[in-house]
Amino acid sequence: MFLSVFEMFKVGIGPSSSHTMGPMVAAADFLDRIRKAPFDVRGLKGSLHGSLAFTGIGHATDRATILGLAGFSPETYDHEKAETALENIRTTGKICPEGLPEMNFDIKEDLKFDFGPALSGHANGMILMATDAQGDVIMRETYYSIGGGFVMTEDELSAGKNTDEGEPVPYPFKNAAEMLEMAQHSGKTIAEMKRANEIDRGSPLKLDEGVARIWEVMNACIERGLTTEGILPGGLSVKRRAKGIYDALLAERGMNLSAPHTINDWMSTYAMAVNEENAAGGQVVTAPTNGAAGVIPATIRYWLDHVPGATSSRVPEFLLTAAAIGGLVKYNASISGAEAGCQAEVGSASAMAAAGLCAVMGGTPEQVENAAEIALEHHLGMTCDPVKGLVQVPCIERNGLGTIKAVSAASLALRGDGTHFVPLDSAIETMRQTGRDMHEHYKETSLGGLAVNIPNC
Repeated sequence: MFLSVFEMFKVGIGPSSSHTMGPMVAAADFLDRIRKAPFDVRGLKGSLHGSLAFTGIGHATDRATILGLAGFSPETYDHEKAETALENIRTTGKICPEGLPEMNFDIKEDLKFDFGPALSGHANGMILMATDAQGDVIMRETYYSIGGGFVMTEDELSAGKNTDEGEPVPYPFKNAAEMLEMAQHSGKTIAEMKRANEIDRGSPLKLDEGVARIWEVMNACIERGLTTEGILPGGLSVKRRAKGIYDALLAERGMNLSAPHTINDWMSTYAMAVNEENAAGGQVVTAPTNGAAGVIPATIRYWLDHVPGATSSRVPEFLLTAAAIGGLVKYNASISGAEAGCQAEVGSASAMAAAGLCAVMGGTPEQVENAAEIALEHHLGMTCDPVKGLVQVPCIERNGLGTIKAVSAASLALRGDGTHFVPLDSAIETMRQTGRDMHEHYKETSLGGLAVNIPNC
């Protein structure tokens, strides 16, 4: 099994990897299919199903789908150009992607929210269609946004195409037990094995530049969030808090006013800064999803700014270790909130962050696996119930608490020798089973939990 670090960590836009980035990616794929097809396409249509329908407005799914059909992608997204394109589409009823003729597209009529049962393949389903001059459908494709910006067609999902099963890599572990066995036999760390696998599919230069870019975007997102004030969009009137907390923490430094537990506020502030940016539609890195995008960068920032001996030169080791753990979770369970609740998003992110922190603080592979297990175990059963379908409440604060759990898990693991009662593989399987049994009201539909128990929402 091979899942690249650049699949686990993707540069994109908020507020959701599965509900914003995924539909945009799906739309781009559909355009490519049209370009290769021997048809005279004159119009486009689409429908959103399951969680993409129930929380689509709050997650800007309709907007992302339209922009994807207009030729925009998460990696190169330009906000001003996107706003201009949307206004032109609203005004003219036409959509003009590059390399294709002008096509009919009425925003109100040609993209439907289907609030009936979800499509059979996944909770996040969408259907895209191309029509001829008479308005008859001549092309149709069903897509599933399976979490973290990953998208599969109906045929790909049916065939079980979930990860790269191409040529074998040097260390092809499918679960944590295999990972630890390979580490023991090779004498390599988890990050070293992950690096060898990445280089086998690419080059050292590409890997080093790409990982550096991931951290650059993560850290820039933290900085923007720590310096930006205002009210988040969407109608909940949620106030950005990261800057105010950060300014207060800076003012308290050196004044002997802070209690020891104030370090938790630093961690939370870094995480909240990222998720406030995500909620505002800013540039983030899926880690492994947008809804959980703050946990890993906040943990790295905590380590760099507050732990003696930390150095940015080891950030790649952190990210490669985290990506290895994230790949195991995705391959054996899920990172999709619509499929398994927030245990699959913030829980996975916390496990990844705990593993990365444990590694750069000198943990053995066994201690790293233990750290990931502790963090994931104590997120089991967590529901995904965003108020009004927005990635704001409880998502922003939840990333802060996920960061604190990650640091605590790494610390506990480092106090031990790596032996422990519950294997990481068992925690991952438990998360999968819990997600399977969880009622759909608590899986990113905003039909239960906090989403229906907050007055006036």
